Amino acid sequence: MSTRSKLSAALAAAKAENRAALIGYLPAGFPSVDGGIKAVRALIEGGCDAVEVGLPHSDPVLDGPTIQTADDIALRGGIRIADVLRTVREVASAVDAPVLVMTYWNPVDHYGVERFAADLAAAGGAGCILPDLPVEESQEWRTAAEKHGLDTVFVVAPSNRDERLARITAVGSGFVYAAAVMGVTGTRTQVGHQAEDLVKRTRATTELPVCVGLGVSTAEQAAEVAAFADGVIVGSAFVQRLLDAAGDEEVGLAAVRALAGDLAAGVRRR
Repeated sequence: MSTRSKLSAALAAAKAENRAALIGYLPAGFPSVDGGIKAVRALIEGGCDAVEVGLPHSDPVLDGPTIQTADDIALRGGIRIADVLRTVREVASAVDAPVLVMTYWNPVDHYGVERFAADLAAAGGAGCILPDLPVEESQEWRTAAEKHGLDTVFVVAPSNRDERLARITAVGSGFVYAAAVMGVTGTRTQVGHQAEDLVKRTRATTELPVCVGLGVSTAEQAAEVAAFADGVIVGSAFVQRLLDAAGDEEVGLAAVRALAGDLAAGVRRR
């Protein structure tokens, strides 16, 4: 992209502080559309440098049981793409932090590629994370995204060979999402020894920041990942806090805000 994007600026600001960035994830429409907007704002209030708003999907291949449960609640609540865009709009207008959408490709394709990019940009979105879109099939999206000033974040995995990593990172922007482990999302007692090696191999192919997700749930794990990555991505742990609140909105918001604060302290613990 010709000028530094809001996402790139946020990651650069964290780097200037000699720390990793903290990126939080929550699906739109969970526990409700209005409640989800408040929860995403709470992530930033707690200390997240950027946020990912998930577009709930009925067949999420990358998501584990915790996020699947949240997606099911959102889908049963009648979540629509318009509600996802409203979530982005209301969060982006209230905070000074990049707001990304994380979505599988099928909903974007059905909505219309150009239309989705235009509407996301109009809502104040910073870009998209597209975990199941092969780079070889991404030209239409990348053209629309660049036209509307959106970053496109692709996911790399420990199974990717170096030449594959280079092919993926060559066409992405904003940052590279490095999956710490093989498998689906969810909190883990250990982040996975493959993560550091994946970051090292990915950095050899690109100057983009490399942010690690899948498994981080504590300040200690955040500090561990922050020692070798440019960003730490946390999703399932935030979702679990809202599930544990059992419908009590204030308890849930306080819990995700507190966890964000703990994780923010973790990424600063070099």
